[in-house]
Amino acid sequence: MSIYSKLVRKHLLDLKPYSSARDEYSGKEGIFLDANENPYGSVAGDELNRYPDPYQWEIKNKLAGLKKTKAQNIFLGNGSDEAIDLLIKSLCEPGLDNMIILPPTYGMYQVCADIQQIEVRKSNLDSTFQPRLEDIESKIDSQTKIIWVCSPNNPSGNVIKRELIESLLTKYSDVIIVVDEAYIDFTGEPSFTESLEKYENLVVMQTFSKAWGMAGLRVGMAFAHEDLIAIMNKIKYPYNLNIQSQRIVLEALNKVTKKEEYVKAILSEKKGLESGLGKLSMIKHIYPSDSNQLLVKFEKAHEVFKFLMNEKIIVRDRSNVVLCDDCLRITIGTHEENQALLEKLAQF
Repeated sequence: MSIYSKLVRKHLLDLKPYSSARDEYSGKEGIFLDANENPYGSVAGDELNRYPDPYQWEIKNKLAGLKKTKAQNIFLGNGSDEAIDLLIKSLCEPGLDNMIILPPTYGMYQVCADIQQIEVRKSNLDSTFQPRLEDIESKIDSQTKIIWVCSPNNPSGNVIKRELIESLLTKYSDVIIVVDEAYIDFTGEPSFTESLEKYENLVVMQTFSKAWGMAGLRVGMAFAHEDLIAIMNKIKYPYNLNIQSQRIVLEALNKVTKKEEYVKAILSEKKGLESGLGKLSMIKHIYPSDSNQLLVKFEKAHEVFKFLMNEKIIVRDRSNVVLCDDCLRITIGTHEENQALLEKLAQF
């Protein structure tokens, strides 16, 4: 019996989920008169008149080989945001349990917790954007269910030291440690998916939005113990990943080489942009990055942000985020886009 028999919200263990037509018959052949679908086709012209596989097994089986895990350990959702929402919903009792985030970090952890009335405790990263383990320990109590670790981190862009994450996994074996690896493809670091069998309390999130270039598709991945994945599947919306998204993801998984070419180009451009920014006197500091973004400290950051926006060059003002005073976050663009940015900054 896994730890999830104790950690999952008690009423969810016995919850009877909605049973869809595709739960009762998952085959692809036959005369389908079970789901009240339009038998003539789709008004849009594509083959969209049938409901998709609610558990996306074809994708998961292919992903399992790519990620060296089992299909039963994979959850696919409408962006990683759905996985975030369902993890909180699965583990945290409103008004009772709490979770810990490590600012500056991805904002949806806080938003999803606030919506569900879950207390959020904050342990700020140190000046090098690494966790402070003693401070985290001071925030944990018997009602702490989740610690969120974004690595590479957003907005700072750096990888969180592996030994620090492993320390959390080992020391707090009854707390779920979620490692959000949205930017893992841009690093040379191994994914924590390789450690799923070692740590029962580990959840790893990834996405098709960044390196795969499919942000508009909204498909996220979570990898975890099969008992937790089963609960997430039980409480998700029945057809959470539409048929078109499933088709495109399956096609993309046959093009891993193209994804790797994109990553190589982005990393090359990041190096060039970092060099160009380093020559500008307005730049106070460029933080080390293991992702497709640069966190840059400027003189007069907000003025620079507004100037660039007026010039139709859109970056992200992170000045109001803890530890990011006077910082703009710049996503790596194409060579032409990066050169345009440098030229406008030189004008400013």
